[in-house]
Amino acid sequence: MAHQRVHTEEWPFTCSECGKGFTSSSQLKVHQRVHTGERPFNCSDCGKGFTQLANLQAHQSVHTGEWPFNCLECGKGFIRSSQLKVHQSVHSGERPFTCSDCGKGFTQLTGLQAHQSVHTGERPFNCSDCGKGFTQLSSLQAHHSVHTGERPFTCSVCGKGFTLSSCLLTHQSVHTGEWPFTCSDCGKGFTRSSRLLTHQSVHTGEWPFTCSDCGKGFTQSSRLLTHQSVHTGERPLTSC
Repeated sequence: MAHQRVHTEEWPFTCSECGKGFTSSSQLKVHQRVHTGERPFNCSDCGKGFTQLANLQAHQSVHTGEWPFNCLECGKGFIRSSQLKVHQSVHSGERPFTCSDCGKGFTQLTGLQAHQSVHTGERPFNCSDCGKGFTQLSSLQAHHSVHTGERPFTCSVCGKGFTLSSCLLTHQSVHTGEWPFTCSDCGKGFTRSSRLLTHQSVHTGEWPFTCSDCGKGFTQSSRLLTHQSVHTGERPLTSC
């Protein structure tokens, strides 16, 4: 029943703090930890806290090096089956979640929801220290390092620290030389599927994210948001 609401766009459980909607009460309960700061699941190796047990279990692969779900196409490993499923869209080209405003497609519903802030201007995740708003919880969590200076994800080869595990994984390609995402048009390799998708605009000429102030086009919503600081004077956050 909860899944069907994805298609009907019914979101009956609403956060009283920011108005964000959810398909189930359990999702709302987890979300509210963004506002309360509660992180009941803690890593025994580094002490990092998480709002969900699944996120803690995924994080622990940083310490164990275990990546049990592997792509049959390129061999890339993932800590969750859901991540592998999303990754496979790089090979299949499937993007089932489409923005009704600009037609841009996404592999995940969360990606579409984050993208829609480009059109609505909504930033429901706010920093308790400085008030800065973000479109995604992960972006807010990365931003906290600006205030704490924390970089819990450390490269075992060179010791460089990162605020996100995804940033560490991307960095490791510097040492391994692995570039698993390859452009079918020119053969150029990338460490992330998102960077490959951005690159492909070189061949397609597509620039779906347009600045309302000057009309300049961008391949990613994040690059549009960075550009807008030219007009607002706000210095954007670098997560890694």
